[in-house]
Amino acid sequence: MIKIITDSTAHLPNKLIAEYGITVVPLKVLFGEDTYREGIDLSNMQFYRMLSEARRLPTTTQPSAGEFRDVYARLAANGNSIISLHLSSKLSGTVSSAETARNMLPDANITIIDTPWISLALGMMAVEAGKAAAAGWSREEILNLIQSISSRMNILFVVDTLEYLQKGGRIGGAQALMGTLLQVKPILYLHEGRIEPLDRVRTKRAAVQRLIEVAADRLGPAPIAHIAVLHANTPKEANSLMESVRERFKPVELYQAELGPVVGAHVGPGTVGLAFYNSAGLRLP
Repeated sequence: MIKIITDSTAHLPNKLIAEYGITVVPLKVLFGEDTYREGIDLSNMQFYRMLSEARRLPTTTQPSAGEFRDVYARLAANGNSIISLHLSSKLSGTVSSAETARNMLPDANITIIDTPWISLALGMMAVEAGKAAAAGWSREEILNLIQSISSRMNILFVVDTLEYLQKGGRIGGAQALMGTLLQVKPILYLHEGRIEPLDRVRTKRAAVQRLIEVAADRLGPAPIAHIAVLHANTPKEANSLMESVRERFKPVELYQAELGPVVGAHVGPGTVGLAFYNSAGLRLP
């Protein structure tokens, strides 16, 4: 059998994790000397409350090589092949830990994929890989599927402030916007695994509308759209965006996820975004 592994920044709902047998390895968030495994020791609600009360911003860290080794060894014990896909190595050391763990198990058949994505952009790829594995697709077919979806994937988001990205060291090309954002909302996107500036508008409402316009342009006419609405502790805005997306694109799949502690620590509360791809002409399981 082929086992699919991803990490907690994929923000996969528990229902999908269970349905497609996906294993999730947690990253960690640190408040002072206290360490919490994402999704295990700390809920999203607890995290955003602690963030609002913290005098210093939390830090984050990837899983250790030993933690990956334990997961890989358990899943490979029955001769299973493993495909392990993770957030961009330009944003985290998670892939490095996974590669070190693979080297500890030379007899195991483990493929590690350094995707340029995060959140449900990563999560939607893991779900399709899980569906394909459950349907009996070969390892090569699943790897080709992941690559095909990745090449079509997009993720856009608007943050209330760049403070969290700057202090967390993940600001990337959006650094160019620092010092210019007086009552302006920056629209950012992931490009080759790095956060880059896309646009800036005057209000949050206009920024969210701009997300939809950019998505429409990138999806193209009459798309077979797979879309995820992302948010950081702002469910009302996310629900409103869900309705706009449903009406505008009529997606064949529409997800919503709250950004967990690791991503939330870097983008800050109030962030909303879209992850999406067009599967027209693509064979899916």
